[in-house]
Amino acid sequence: MESVRDRRSVRAVLIDIDGVLTVSWQPLPGAVEALREIRSAGLGVALVTNTTSRTRASIAEALADAGFPVSARDVLTAPAVTAAYLAEHCPGARCALLNSGDIAEDLGEVTVVSGEEEDAAVDVVVVGGAGPEFGYAALNRAFGHLLRGARLVAMHRNLYWRTDEGLQLDTGAFLAGLEKAARVEAEITGKPSAAFFEAALAHVGVGAREAVMIGDDIESDVLAAQRAGVTGVLVKTGKYLPETHRAASGTPDHVLDSFAGLPALLAELQESAQQ
Repeated sequence: MESVRDRRSVRAVLIDIDGVLTVSWQPLPGAVEALREIRSAGLGVALVTNTTSRTRASIAEALADAGFPVSARDVLTAPAVTAAYLAEHCPGARCALLNSGDIAEDLGEVTVVSGEEEDAAVDVVVVGGAGPEFGYAALNRAFGHLLRGARLVAMHRNLYWRTDEGLQLDTGAFLAGLEKAARVEAEITGKPSAAFFEAALAHVGVGAREAVMIGDDIESDVLAAQRAGVTGVLVKTGKYLPETHRAASGTPDHVLDSFAGLPALLAELQESAQQ
């Protein structure tokens, strides 16, 4: 049966990076050429990522070095959206950050306390991407802040991601423990939150009905986008697993073997919308 979304005229594409365009920052086959073709078609592009180990500028530089036609303005990261969220919902808050990687540039005016400062009152525990920093001492310190009333804000709850060494454990596995132990629920700012997709659509200046989201995470990328009214496209690269696809909470609008097939799909959608 034809989806209602199949008859929409596409004006912009929201693209996950890790597992869709690259794996360990190396371009996947055909991805550079496909993005160039999308650019040539005049479509808006937003690279939307939960990556928390690099700034927008660093991500854009790595992609440009790999041949992708992108700039920092094209990149929307979970840290950047988190900074905006904290400014709106927790203005002036003292934040304890648990994250692997330097993202200070994208956090803007957020007040991040560390070291001895963290022994004082902390208003918000902000959790980014997992890595070696997620040891017992750091997690237990975050737990203590939560018990004393701090809010828990997480950039995402992804359980794992794919690198050139295979699947690696991510934030979601630790976040679930903090939530259960402290009896709190994290406020999620990155994908799959509706606020993230709203920010992405505003970034490219189109409505949900005019956008397509392509990702390798069926729940956080594709189905979350569909709940926001955006056409969802799942690719069988990156973290994609057949068993995860079968057990998902919904059905993607479209499934492709890789990002290389997106230009042809977009052409089909445009032709369908004109009929």
